[in-house]
Amino acid sequence: MRARVLALPALFAAVISVLAQVSIPIPISPVPITGQMLGVFLAGAILGSRLGVLSILTYILLGAAGLPVFAQGRSGPAVILGPSGGYLTGFVLGTYLLGKVVERRSQPAYGRTAAGMALCLLATYAVGCTQLALVLHLSPSKALWAGVIPYLPLDLFKLALATAVAVPARRSLEAAGLLTQLRST
Repeated sequence: MRARVLALPALFAAVISVLAQVSIPIPISPVPITGQMLGVFLAGAILGSRLGVLSILTYILLGAAGLPVFAQGRSGPAVILGPSGGYLTGFVLGTYLLGKVVERRSQPAYGRTAAGMALCLLATYAVGCTQLALVLHLSPSKALWAGVIPYLPLDLFKLALATAVAVPARRSLEAAGLLTQLRST
């Protein structure tokens, strides 16, 4: 059973990798619009803090090792250290916080899950926007316009979609007894 539980972070790393390829470059920023945030939300809300973070770290390590899993099929340490790399790092913090929020209650709830995802998004934006500003030498307001404002409406839509999917998925995992196994691993 342990192998099945440990396969879940790998599955979510794969989901995030696929969603990263849904990528739309925008002219005002080196950070493309991607589907990654949807996968990050799902990983944290369904797997919780520990395995959710493991899925994000797996994703980042795959990309760092050279597999083309990052947005636009990119990979390597240069992506992690570049203008958009802070968002990858922010995924780790955001997923941890989201997981902690959903773990605080035995039954998944839409409001709590959405609030955790909002916290995840805020953490991701904070870390990502900070690195974007540092790497490109942008003022805080320019960094917000290049790294947050254009993405916010679509990310809020992803948050709503992920909440609608994650709550029943987490309930199903709990009913199957798998979340108990996740906590004990």
